[in-house]
Amino acid sequence: MANVMDTLRARGFVKQTVYEDELYEKLGKESVPFYIGFDPTADSLHVGHFMQLIAMSHMQKAGHKPVILIGGGTAMIGDPSGRTDMRSMMTKETIRHNVECFKKQMSRFVSFEGENAAIIVDNGDWLLDLNYIDFLREIGAHFSVNRMLTAECFKQRLEKGLSFLEFNYMLMQAYDFLVLYRKYGCALELGGDDQWSNILAGANLIRIKEQKPAYAMTFTLLTTSDGKKMGKTAKGAVWLDENKTTPYEFYQYWRNTADEDVEKCLKLLTFLPLEQIEELCRYKDERINVAKETLAYELTKEVHGEEKANLARAQAKAAFGGGDAELLTKEVEGVALVVDAMVAVGVAKSKGEARRLIEQGGVSVDDTKVTDVNMPIPAKEFVLHKGKKVHLKVVVK
Repeated sequence: MANVMDTLRARGFVKQTVYEDELYEKLGKESVPFYIGFDPTADSLHVGHFMQLIAMSHMQKAGHKPVILIGGGTAMIGDPSGRTDMRSMMTKETIRHNVECFKKQMSRFVSFEGENAAIIVDNGDWLLDLNYIDFLREIGAHFSVNRMLTAECFKQRLEKGLSFLEFNYMLMQAYDFLVLYRKYGCALELGGDDQWSNILAGANLIRIKEQKPAYAMTFTLLTTSDGKKMGKTAKGAVWLDENKTTPYEFYQYWRNTADEDVEKCLKLLTFLPLEQIEELCRYKDERINVAKETLAYELTKEVHGEEKANLARAQAKAAFGGGDAELLTKEVEGVALVVDAMVAVGVAKSKGEARRLIEQGGVSVDDTKVTDVNMPIPAKEFVLHKGKKVHLKVVVK
């Protein structure tokens, strides 16, 4: 069995581990059930989840079994990691809906069939009916408050106020790891490096309660070269759901990656061989644009499939003329329908002409062909395509 840790290290994933030599040996000789947790705080995964999905895929391809933990229980509390304020409380109904959305998206990245098929579990199944006194006696007794307060996820909240509700989060996540160990033999938890304290707490709890080895591994966070988290635009998060971020917008986000970040993104987020990535990123002049286009295409294909990736690439090439010029932007006021926008930006002389163009199949908005002459504008910013040669970014004031 190829050792997946070599792959993860070579591609830049691994940030911290414990019992590293022991874990390396285990991953090299047996199939290891592992888990990654996802809090269902929205109805779609976003770019911030991307690395975990890719890492899960690498692990499964190397023969290890993914246990995908949906935090239906912990989402009722909210993770304080990386927060300066308290998360808003979510209803059970909202969480249930979000869980269903996650399940659909994850099936693109991992297989739910075969020998090491991925499984999805919801920690609400064991957390929501916990007896609090029993929980404190079994789990809380093994946690030092002094040590917890030194954890980065708590330290940054102490100045503004950390609720006791959130203070329970670490215990809950550690308990998840213990439950998954007991149910599925899950001996490894993976996650972003901002989760290090929580993951380590779970590994330690298993070693205390079960007297068995358990392991923690965190990944470097997906940030730009100047330290900012990737996956945010002026419009908000870059989502994997095409109804929130269209394949065209998704493609363009990655096409606009900074030169110095392209190689890292290709290693972390695509499955291209490292030799090919090295060749793509060899040049630091305008030839780096080939690497950017490859990154954008590969990621759009991973998330939305080959057909939509091909369409997004074709639209981008048409819109930018194959070069690096900015897409021409036109600002308009008071338009509600696509036909109004077409007249306002000058691609049609009248509403009648705009309707005819739509009926003839010659108009698209972002990557969606307009078939309804009364279609409302989809957003305050969108790309309007007329035929194969006219492409405008429309900003509605």
